[in-house]
Amino acid sequence: MKKICLLLANGFEMSEASVFTDVFGWNQTDGNGQTELITVGMHEKLKCTWNFTVVPEMQLKDLNVSEFDALAIPGGFEEAGFYEDAFHPDFLKTIQTFHNQKKPIASICVGALPLGKSGVLKDVHATTYHLSSGIRQKQLAAFGAILQSDKPIVMDQNIITSYNPSTAFDVSFLLLEVLTNQENTSHVKKQMGFI
Repeated sequence: MKKICLLLANGFEMSEASVFTDVFGWNQTDGNGQTELITVGMHEKLKCTWNFTVVPEMQLKDLNVSEFDALAIPGGFEEAGFYEDAFHPDFLKTIQTFHNQKKPIASICVGALPLGKSGVLKDVHATTYHLSSGIRQKQLAAFGAILQSDKPIVMDQNIITSYNPSTAFDVSFLLLEVLTNQENTSHVKKQMGFI
């Protein structure tokens, strides 16, 4: 059984988190059944970008990275306080620990920015939100990432990044493929109506 930590910062985008819960949930029922996704946050309740409230299954302080096989991070909005959690030292340390253990890490949109701030994207090909005059991509490059501004999804080493919410399902399927295999992922896509 492969365990995925869905690490949620306050102010995250619900749609970007829900693709991971859906894809890995479908894998449990219609795929090989060998994945389990656990939601993790720094607070007992998290408020999404547009005020949807979520109760994570686990608190970050109780997380033991060695019990997990992969990390997933959705993006969020600065106006909703996303970077207060996403740039918190405990959040960044968790990213570093997953990376140091060479476990797959997948992020969507500005979910790449805490990866950059943590230092795991230094000299790594990556992308992040590409609109709004490229402000977020410039920020990612300032963290030392090798910016791939024209690619919707970038995978380098064990890290997956993407450039907007429209990539969310593809990122989640790519992580599923990394953790299982292409045949299983194609089966789950077919069951979900993507192919």
